[in-house]
Amino acid sequence: MAATAKAHGGRLIVVSNRVGPLKDTGRAGGLAVALVDTLRRTGGLWFGWSGDVSEQGTFGPLKSEHSRNVRLATLDLSQNDHDEYYAGFANRMLWPLLHYRLDIADFDRRSEDGYRRVNERFAARLAPMVEPGDTLWVHDYHFFRLAEGLRAAGLQNPIGFFLHVPFPGPDILAALPHHNDLLRAMLAYDLLGFQTERDRDNFVRCAVEEVGARNLGDGVLELEGRRTRVGAFPIGIDADSFAEYAVSPEARINRKRMEKALVGRRQIIGVDRIDYSKGLNERFRAFERLLVDFPEHRSTVSLLQIAPPSRGELEAYSDMRRQLERVAGHVNGRFADIDWTPIRFLTRGMPRRALAGLYRSSRVGLVTPLRDGMNLVAKEYIAAQDPEDPGVLVLSRFAGAAEQLKEALIVNPYSTVGVAETLHKALAMPLDERQHRWRVLFERIREHDAHAFASSFLDALAKAQD
Repeated sequence: MAATAKAHGGRLIVVSNRVGPLKDTGRAGGLAVALVDTLRRTGGLWFGWSGDVSEQGTFGPLKSEHSRNVRLATLDLSQNDHDEYYAGFANRMLWPLLHYRLDIADFDRRSEDGYRRVNERFAARLAPMVEPGDTLWVHDYHFFRLAEGLRAAGLQNPIGFFLHVPFPGPDILAALPHHNDLLRAMLAYDLLGFQTERDRDNFVRCAVEEVGARNLGDGVLELEGRRTRVGAFPIGIDADSFAEYAVSPEARINRKRMEKALVGRRQIIGVDRIDYSKGLNERFRAFERLLVDFPEHRSTVSLLQIAPPSRGELEAYSDMRRQLERVAGHVNGRFADIDWTPIRFLTRGMPRRALAGLYRSSRVGLVTPLRDGMNLVAKEYIAAQDPEDPGVLVLSRFAGAAEQLKEALIVNPYSTVGVAETLHKALAMPLDERQHRWRVLFERIREHDAHAFASSFLDALAKAQD
């Protein structure tokens, strides 16, 4: 991993909408830990939005933080930029479109202009900080157009892009106004990385059918004399570290509290942000169906759903939370007993060590998004299990993780009956089968961990300009 960036003689520059943390990585996700580790090996810069809104916005001063040989540099957004680039184009247009939800996408020309403007401004502020030999790694749908601006500024450095969410086929993407311009802007990158082979293939089809790119094979596209590599790079976690979290003091405290509350009952756990892509309403309905169709699970199994809010500035997300509370209340009102609550719905986040303890206490991990780029909760659940008595992962076929984790019980999240039947199967699965499935899954997530992900992407980026 270090050799890759050093082969260019320069630093690694990471760009993402939100940045860091550089120091308290114990509370950060697996990808952030891998990026900080890579940056520290090579020396580098992490650049993005500060999370603040100010009058000067992207024209204001850079905010800087240093940790050893890594610099974190961020910019504010103006209120107008926030409303158009972030809340508008990124969250009301791109996010639903990329998750196949054209019915709730809000196509607005002003937001599109704001997205282009902010990408240009970030490129203009970043370009003077880039040195010859630096390698740039840009993350996610907020910066589809960043390389276009950097190339216009004269940068010839290797620039790679990784998309954390799904990428749809031409029939969905074509609904986005000026999608051809967006595709052309993406092809200014040297390497485009996607979570799954399906997402990569969808992009290739879009590029070929919508803008006339030539598919040269071996993951290479050509448009107007410029070549771009495309590939699938499934994100991983630090499986060994997360397994250690599951037996940490903080995790043990949570496990004991959970065991005391369960009183010998079994638990199904779900951990997701409140978002329409996560299929939470369908999940609650499937659990209700489990209790209806398999009454032997009444008073013996409960569902713990941890769902911190996201995008609180959007009314649709507040409505979603209220709807979920109503559904949980309905199920509890129908089935609860004096000493048993079927669904416990917590709308707050938890530290990763505490979550690891809850995963380990749960017989079933229920990960059923309607569409997801990867879903690292599935991998965290596996890593946290007790090898002697592991739980069972029930996983949506529409999560990117399903390509790698085929030994999980794969379900269609739209089928409440199918999910209920699979939950029954998971709860009844004998120990030897649970152990076998877990061993295969754990070895795979150990092999394809967060560091392997970062290394494979940077290796491919180094080769993209050869």
